[in-house]
Amino acid sequence: MRFLPVFLDLKAGPVVLIGAGELLRAKLRVLAAAGARIRVHAIDGNQDLGLSPEDAARIEIATGDPLTADLAGVIAIVCAGASDVGVAMSVRAKALGLPVNVMDDLEHSSFIFPAIVDRGDVVVAVGTGGTSPVVARRVREKIEALLPARIGELAEFIGGFRKSINERIAEFPLRRRFWERVIDGPIGASVLAGRKGEADAALKAIADPSEFARADKPEGSVALVGAGPGDPDLLTIKALRALQDADIVFHDELVSGEILDRIRRDTTRVPVGRRVGKPGIGQDAINKRMIEAAQAGQRVVRLKGGDPFVFGRGGEEVEALRAAGIAYSIIPGITAGLGGAADFEVPLTYRHEATRITFLTAHKARDAEVVDWSTLTDTKMTVVVYMGMTAAPAIRAGLFAAGRSPETPVGVFARVTRPDAQGVIGTLRDLPELVRRTHGGPAILIIGDVVRHAGSLRRQTPNQIISDLLDAAE
Repeated sequence: MRFLPVFLDLKAGPVVLIGAGELLRAKLRVLAAAGARIRVHAIDGNQDLGLSPEDAARIEIATGDPLTADLAGVIAIVCAGASDVGVAMSVRAKALGLPVNVMDDLEHSSFIFPAIVDRGDVVVAVGTGGTSPVVARRVREKIEALLPARIGELAEFIGGFRKSINERIAEFPLRRRFWERVIDGPIGASVLAGRKGEADAALKAIADPSEFARADKPEGSVALVGAGPGDPDLLTIKALRALQDADIVFHDELVSGEILDRIRRDTTRVPVGRRVGKPGIGQDAINKRMIEAAQAGQRVVRLKGGDPFVFGRGGEEVEALRAAGIAYSIIPGITAGLGGAADFEVPLTYRHEATRITFLTAHKARDAEVVDWSTLTDTKMTVVVYMGMTAAPAIRAGLFAAGRSPETPVGVFARVTRPDAQGVIGTLRDLPELVRRTHGGPAILIIGDVVRHAGSLRRQTPNQIISDLLDAAE
């Protein structure tokens, strides 16, 4: 390690910035964003720095030769686009013992700029010793994706209580344990979820911080996590963090193996869902097991295909957790209707053609029979049906009876976003046959004129695609 990572106190004095052109302005934006006081020597004479009035108030436009300028109180020197002046300024800075950076010139720099992840009070610096800024940026992007957006708010929140808690807990190990329990438990989760007021009240309600820190049983919690329709790359960053933090995961049967592979290896995995024609353990039993695990101090994830609140019984599970007094969070996922529409390039809305969307479920024929199809006959409405393969004949009959045209375009999209995804299109008249041609689900049905705009029907031959288009046109 050639360069030691350090953090410079920008309140200690001004930073001198010397250079010209866009390189100067780029470094100026970095320093201004960090809150630095800046003294700028624009050696090309261009003083149009393009800064906001707020930033401009902290910037001094210097005149004269920077090589003879007074450097008293200066904390660092930065040269960007300064050419030979930068080299000469480096010599002067080193003679005075001032940190100096000459952009893209390691030989004349005593410090370098890292790639920065800025989360307020939490700052991560990534460096490669100046050898490859592009690699540093790529590492920064990975870290950006992993860090919660409100991690800086969590640090600020803890900072607001740190002095008072430290005064109440004398032993350092116990004090550390207290903050670990706060950060890893429901209080920290509340801050990261944007519920700072709730977290503030919970921390203030701790009567004895030492006893809280000594408690043997950690506080459990439940995260309802949407796994999306199958592609693991469609998991949200927040969902990935929950899977990595979990002690136990209760997952649906239809959650793909690739997504289950994202769970930490030592986490307990419990399948609790059901497939068509096969009994599951039942919703009450799922609720009971989640609650018991959380009451035992475990971090629980309920991993559900698609989105927990779109035909996923997430509402029922939330009500059960509320009634049991269990801390919980909700992490949405991409629902199959949206995933399938994107996968096969079907715009669910289209200007002048489709201005409304209805999502419904028809798992069995009797489900379709209780739907009021008369409300779904508007030709400018796109109808997205979940779990409708078995009930396809009843869905067709219901729409026919309500007056929807047999020529209405229909798409059946199976196993959406997965490598074996398949889509077939035709008309409402042919719906049961289209379902048979998908060779198994799960599948969504999209009904409406927007299906005419479908793009790539992956996994089909050109002849199959032409046949589908002809079917839709007949």
